[in-house]
Amino acid sequence: MAAATPTPVPTVTETELGLWDLFSESFDVFTVVLVLGSFAAVALMVRVVTEARASKLAPEETAEGMSKLAKDADLKGLRKAAESDPSPLGSIVIAALDAGDDESKRQEAAELAAADRIAGAFRLVDPLAVIGNLAPLIGLAGTVWGMIIAFATLGETGGQAGPGALSSGISKALFHTLLGLVLAAPSLAFYGFYRAKIDKLCNRVLVLGARIVEQLPAEK
Repeated sequence: MAAATPTPVPTVTETELGLWDLFSESFDVFTVVLVLGSFAAVALMVRVVTEARASKLAPEETAEGMSKLAKDADLKGLRKAAESDPSPLGSIVIAALDAGDDESKRQEAAELAAADRIAGAFRLVDPLAVIGNLAPLIGLAGTVWGMIIAFATLGETGGQAGPGALSSGISKALFHTLLGLVLAAPSLAFYGFYRAKIDKLCNRVLVLGARIVEQLPAEK
């Protein structure tokens, strides 16, 4: 008996899309916004790391020097030291000195100056919360837009588009959501960590400032 010739099995060519392929295929205005947001988030993180430090917000050595000058009633030296200090501590001491000899006015002026500088410290990290909250929404908007385009294309072909083409379009649309989540997760984590750190440093500078103001010479 002659051996039967086996029927060749057709091979299915599969196209594998990597992250870069999905990125290039899904490149649109939503992707541009998310990429720009990523650069902005990194720049903000670098700035926060640079500014949200104890030496910038609550310098212990500077506070000790000012405290000694206040005890010695050296107001000129204290003012000079405060003017050369860019931290909130310098602003608190200058405001107290400008208020005169009245102790209650000194405390009020120091509290107002402290509130203003503390609000400025928190404004350093607040934009990261905005980016972290908006990124998933922008990614979701990009996904919805991509799904609309995919199903509109399916409708134009009379429902004749293959499952491979349809799933590829859907995966490209979902890539926007992935970009949004990748941007949001580190931004919110960084925001939560450094906001707590800034809050701790601001409470410390309030204690240091109040100590120096209390040591100023009393009203004559």
